Formats: sequence, C-alpha cells, structure tokens
Amino acid sequence: MALITENLISWQYEAYPVAHQDRRNLLIHILTEPLFVSGILSIPGAFVSGRPLAALGGVGAVLIAAIAQGRGHKIEKNPPAKFASPLDVVARLFLEQFVTFPRFVLSGGFSRAWRAAGS
Repeated sequence: MALITENLISWQYEAYPVAHQDRRNLLIHILTEPLFVSGILSIPGAFVSGRPLAALGGVGAVLIAAIAQGRGHKIEKNPPAKFASPLDVVARLFLEQFVTFPRFVLSGGFSRAWRAAGS
C-alpha cells in the first residue's frame, strides 16, 4: 500500500469537481484557502523576523482552515476518498491548497460548480 496516493496531482484534480458540489462547501473553501496559504507562508516569516511566537498565529490559521474544510467535506454527497496514511493527509492537503484549488478556480471549475449547485 502506498503512503501517498499515486499520481496525486492528476488524481486530485480529476476527482475535485465530484467532491466539491455543495455551495456551503464551496463557500468554506473560497474563504479558507487564503487563510491556510497565508498561515503557512507566515510561519517562516515569523522566524525570519525574529518573532517565533508569531508563528503560532500561522499555525492557528492553518488549523482553522483545515478543520473548516474537513467539516465542509462532510456535507458533500460525494466525500473525498479516504487517506492512505498520515503522510497522504499532509500531501493531499498541501496540494489542494497550493495547486488544485487555485487551478479549480482559475480554470472556471469553481464557478461551474457554484452555478450547478444552485440549480
């Protein structure tokens, strides 16, 4: 059994629209993805600026975003596939935030999903 889902980038992107059809989940993602990304990016910045305790704010932002998105996935009629391992959790979460969700938005997938969810 693999520790990380095989062909993760293509697998996640192909499965993404199926697991993101509920407007509530889409709203959670559009609001929390920037929170996750800014939280991650603020952590090294806090250390570089000599304020290591400020990194806790970044960790908090990441946790809030991840928990909110996890709850959003629970309301989907087609939840994401189960994780293969703790390493898979981390890989899929980071890939979703930094690659797959931005790609979903920029390709028009988000707006198509939003419109389809309203009908």
